[in-house]
Amino acid sequence: MDLYYKSTRNSNLKVTASEAILKGLAPDGGLFVPEKLPVLGKSMEELKDLNYQDTAYEVMKCFLTDFTEEELRNCIEKAYDSKFDDEAIAPLVKVEDTYYLELFHGATIAFKDMALSILPHLMTTSAKKNQVKNEIVILTATSGDTGKAAMAGFADVEGTRIIVFYPKNGVSKVQELQMRTQKGANVDVVAIHGNFDNAQSGVKQMFEDQELAKELADKGYQFSSANSINIGRLVPQVAYYVYAYTKLLANGEIKDGEKINVVVPTGNFGNILAAYYAKNLGVPIAKLICASNDNKVLYDFFQTGTYDKNREFVLTTSPSMDILISSNLERLIYLICGEDSEKTKELMEELKTTGKYTITPEMKEKLADFAAGYSTEEETAESIHDTYQKTGYVMDTHTAVAAHVCGQYRAKSGDQTKCVIASTASPYKFVKSVMSAIDAENANADEFNLLPKLQEVSGVPMPQAIKDILDAKVLHDLECDADKMKDTVKGILGV
Repeated sequence: MDLYYKSTRNSNLKVTASEAILKGLAPDGGLFVPEKLPVLGKSMEELKDLNYQDTAYEVMKCFLTDFTEEELRNCIEKAYDSKFDDEAIAPLVKVEDTYYLELFHGATIAFKDMALSILPHLMTTSAKKNQVKNEIVILTATSGDTGKAAMAGFADVEGTRIIVFYPKNGVSKVQELQMRTQKGANVDVVAIHGNFDNAQSGVKQMFEDQELAKELADKGYQFSSANSINIGRLVPQVAYYVYAYTKLLANGEIKDGEKINVVVPTGNFGNILAAYYAKNLGVPIAKLICASNDNKVLYDFFQTGTYDKNREFVLTTSPSMDILISSNLERLIYLICGEDSEKTKELMEELKTTGKYTITPEMKEKLADFAAGYSTEEETAESIHDTYQKTGYVMDTHTAVAAHVCGQYRAKSGDQTKCVIASTASPYKFVKSVMSAIDAENANADEFNLLPKLQEVSGVPMPQAIKDILDAKVLHDLECDADKMKDTVKGILGV
């Protein structure tokens, strides 16, 4: 059966999966969602002996129904190969009584690799299916990880160009160097004078700019997105939650049908939404626990039913979650208001004009699957320090936010359901914050001098992604003001 996608702001707009991947964002500014959330045709028991690639196929074929088996398997094979430094692709590590789903074994050592290593192949396959002759310009805003993972995925992919915007002072030194040293004739990266929300808003405005779209088309270009607003980013992420459950089952850690809780460090709401889609597919997930840092706009939303971005933007040691406009939440809002696109549109307009909106009590009741917590900077550092002291396991700052929230949730609720924490980045990516948490004496050391020290304390060899940037040449030094993003894109493309 063919599954179509519709816009969260216009239920009458119907497109195929491949069209949704190519467009990225719906023309009305809405996000594409499946017209009906699919259900897996197989039980967890049937899937438990499959490897990552075959699990991904079983999941993705439910969502991407206009791809043939050959097309989909071809995309999966090209994505999940030796670029990952662990054969399991997403290994599950047990630390005390908690399971860490390590999503950082790809080329850029962050969870974004899980989706961005396959998106270029889904995109080029979609372009062929839809006879697209234009060059596809991938326009992306990043809070640090998406940018590098997208650039690595799309570098020198025929028929594509990629332009990434990141906040000049809003990413770690390692993240910045990873982006600025990226090779590829079709790759550009721009530092903006502003924060991630400025970058994301600027990108969204360009997507909605019909005049710009026409100018681009005249020159043989069309936009698409590598952000999690693109359904082609979200669908591959559903796979690793299915895989995590089947591995727990295969390893005898749980009984078939036993429910688990999933804790996800959350910024733009894509990763936790993928877990929600996995629950709907049939994965026995009890609670989806949303973990925030000091930018706790989502925590407040789950507590009160009011989403309010009118607050101070805090720069934290978990920069990928330093976000006040959580784009993917719109997909959840659409579901909890009974797939009412008019209502969704109204709330999003309210957010745009007043910076806040409040959901109805009926909508709030439908959020019962979710729990939320947040971790302060001090608690995050403590989480890294204490876990290392007790177990020798070293985690990055984002994972530490989730670990703290997990402990907090267990203590408050008394819920002893087994927990899987989405571990979203390698500690090497945030070496300064991680090493300072382990030992305060490291706080004044140079970030790059701490890399060998981290290798020593963690026992985890330095990833190739880090070795590569240590003596790589800086190839990108473009900067612009937040209100000049459109002019910068036109300059890069010669429009």
